[in-house]
Amino acid sequence: MDGSVFAEALRERVRQALAALAAAREADDAYAVAVAQDEVDDAVRVARGHGLYVDGLDDVATDLDEG
Repeated sequence: MDGSVFAEALRERVRQALAALAAAREADDAYAVAVAQDEVDDAVRVARGHGLYVDGLDDVATDLDEG
């Protein structure tokens, strides 16, 4: 499954969510951070639910735990 279009789409969703979160934090926009964090949480949950590895996911897990 790792090579599937679905798996790559999930990985891309996580990457985009992380980029949006980083941009929101850089802009110091609390609302955008909250929205982006929700998207990261959901994207990571779906990816993990499908047993997918995403580059940087361990860092995300740390970020999620820290809130």
